[in-house]
Amino acid sequence: MSMSVGTVPNSAGSNSAASARAEPGSVRDRLIDAAEQCLTAKGIRATTVSEVAEVAGVSRGWLYRHFPDKAELLGAAIVRLNDAFWSESRTRLDAVAGLDQQIAVGVELARKESETPGALVLKLRQEEPEAFTACVGLGVRGLIPEIAAFWVPYIQAAVDRGEIHPDTNSAEAAEWIARIMMSLATVPGEQCNVDDHDSVLRHARRYIVAALRSDPNQ
Repeated sequence: MSMSVGTVPNSAGSNSAASARAEPGSVRDRLIDAAEQCLTAKGIRATTVSEVAEVAGVSRGWLYRHFPDKAELLGAAIVRLNDAFWSESRTRLDAVAGLDQQIAVGVELARKESETPGALVLKLRQEEPEAFTACVGLGVRGLIPEIAAFWVPYIQAAVDRGEIHPDTNSAEAAEWIARIMMSLATVPGEQCNVDDHDSVLRHARRYIVAALRSDPNQ
């Protein structure tokens, strides 16, 4: 993963082809690694199959043995990025106590794509929605429902701890949290510094968790 996009690796050409034949199980991962690099640097539309092959150190012909087209190649990379993001997010959120702290950590993860490479998928999904859908397929759930599904167990855990109102509808509250998270992660404001953990934590405590403590039936 240390090679930059556009750099021709030392193993390019016949040597790379021989290496690929010697290690067939590693070629697919190398191609997906290269696709991630290109996606990070250039996004979906600007990434080409030739660039991915060059970064991976294989020929285009060898690439097509594993992926029939650009959409399937980038789709595989996006799926892996997506899995990486949610896995990292779950690990980080499980390490802190309290819904307010979890919200603050969630915003931090979504804001810092460079530190959590899996978060790149959120950026691609927002900035290139049509190209994103073309790569991953129409069956992929929408962004808000996916984020909401991630938050459901954390909302339910907060209910079980007595941290928020016992009548809270976890699925409904999780979708609300998802919309707030998207706003905090993508739209800077004046009253809450979204790049400062303490500022986001204070906002989460005063308004988000406080709201969830109220009776939803009133």
